[in-house]
Amino acid sequence: MDRPIVPTQIRKAFEGRIFAVDVESIILPRGHRLDVEIVRHPGSVVLVPITETGEIVLVRQYRHAIGRWAWELPAGSLHRDEDPERAAARECHEETGLIPSRLERLGSFFPTPGYCDEEMNYFRATGLRTPAAEDGPAARDEDEDIEARPFSVEAIRAMIGSGEIVDLKTVAGLALIAQQLPTIQGPTPK
Repeated sequence: MDRPIVPTQIRKAFEGRIFAVDVESIILPRGHRLDVEIVRHPGSVVLVPITETGEIVLVRQYRHAIGRWAWELPAGSLHRDEDPERAAARECHEETGLIPSRLERLGSFFPTPGYCDEEMNYFRATGLRTPAAEDGPAARDEDEDIEARPFSVEAIRAMIGSGEIVDLKTVAGLALIAQQLPTIQGPTPK
């Protein structure tokens, strides 16, 4: 089994609100020395909220890095030492305004392992309900201006095909549930 390469030196290049950047000096197996920049991220949760009618709730928010508004699956970063399932319930409430009665872990992915250690934990959220008074208000992050709306699977497929959905975590999340939602897969070959 391949063993991980141990850095000979680690230098913190940046510490931000959401992530940090480390520069690690490593020696590759063939002896070449390399400085590698790594984005250190606490991890995140991605939700596939499914309504009783089988629609999927997406959120629309402004993404300054790409200079546009984007439709996406609801998602958010983990807080320090936060359980991913607890974070999934929190993010569902914060971003969609709904509370799931069931969360099912679907798997996880590393979206950009070439330079980032973020692990995205995917959950199907069902049994969605409007919050009651005892649930308290949803605490949105200060940078969130979000619109949540349910879409049919066919509408989402069309949005992906037309380039209206450009977020890869959303495409990956929909692929995870494709077996349960056959219309996402497209036509059956003849």
